[in-house]
Amino acid sequence: MSKFYARGRLSILAALTGLIASVGLLNSPTASAALPTPVSAATARTYLASLTVKTESRTGYDRDLFPTWITISGTCNTREYILKRDGTNVVTNSACTATSGSWYSPYDGATWTAASDLDIDHMVPLAEAWDSGASGWTTAQRQAFANDVTRPQLIAVTDNVNQSKSDQDPAEWMPSVTSYRCTYVRAWVQVKYYYGLAVDSAEKSALTSYLSSC
Repeated sequence: MSKFYARGRLSILAALTGLIASVGLLNSPTASAALPTPVSAATARTYLASLTVKTESRTGYDRDLFPTWITISGTCNTREYILKRDGTNVVTNSACTATSGSWYSPYDGATWTAASDLDIDHMVPLAEAWDSGASGWTTAQRQAFANDVTRPQLIAVTDNVNQSKSDQDPAEWMPSVTSYRCTYVRAWVQVKYYYGLAVDSAEKSALTSYLSSC
């Protein structure tokens, strides 16, 4: 049995139930929240020490193997949920499209007033997840990962910054806002630990270094 199920912490039904329960955030045009708070640096260090270290493989990867975005309620999908959660004074129309609001991108410190300027970043990229264990998951498991709003895995950020990050891990890319890096690596380790994903040696070294200064 994989770690994904061994920890007994995820089922598609539970994930969808959580999403539906959280949809209340979408009902108020002024509601806003932040990335779910990651575990502490001490806990992240403990989690990191337990992760399997192995060489990653991209063989067989296709982004379509991770279905995004799922419908949360009515016309609201995961992207729209995160835009609502991460924005300030977000107003949506009947199609759940954000028509106004303000978004701060913690990766680069930019503020935007058009939702089109934001991408929803997968903290642990889909390709990175595939490389480190998700290739053995079912499509339903990969869908749950790609739409996880409970863990610190999805965040609204400047679109071209997200595109610059692409599928790189913390040994290859980090937010330019240095004060956010501790939050970033804590979130990264939490997500990898929760889903039983491995790390490669360079990735573990980088995470260890960043966490040591948190």
